[in-house]
Amino acid sequence: MPKPAKTYPAPDKAPKIFYDEDICPVRNVLGQLGRKWPSLILCHLSFGTHRFSELRGAIPDISQRMLVQTLRELERDGLISREMRPGVPPRVDYALTPLGETYIGPLQDLLNWGAKHQDRIKVIRRAYDEETSVKATG
Repeated sequence: MPKPAKTYPAPDKAPKIFYDEDICPVRNVLGQLGRKWPSLILCHLSFGTHRFSELRGAIPDISQRMLVQTLRELERDGLISREMRPGVPPRVDYALTPLGETYIGPLQDLLNWGAKHQDRIKVIRRAYDEETSVKATG
């Protein structure tokens, strides 16, 4: 019989909402949107409607399976719309919904923060990696 998972009491340092998995905005919304692929897709859609193949070409390091999965998640969350148009082959267009458009401002703020601090973070990472490498071998 497996042991039950050990639970820890909440430290009560943050508002109670962050300790409730059902209503925590980080777990329920930002955990999804804060990942790399949704952010890149939403960035591209902020410039206008894109076909699947255009998104695939714009984000060459995403697998087709991951692109499909992420697009479905964003559609499920109401941030993008998917429009199928008849033709051979059928054309599928993706666009931001009004709700998705409201996310672009905060996303742009995050992008600006990342661009501003990227070089500093790289230096800090390098120093950290060198220090931990020395500790591991020494």
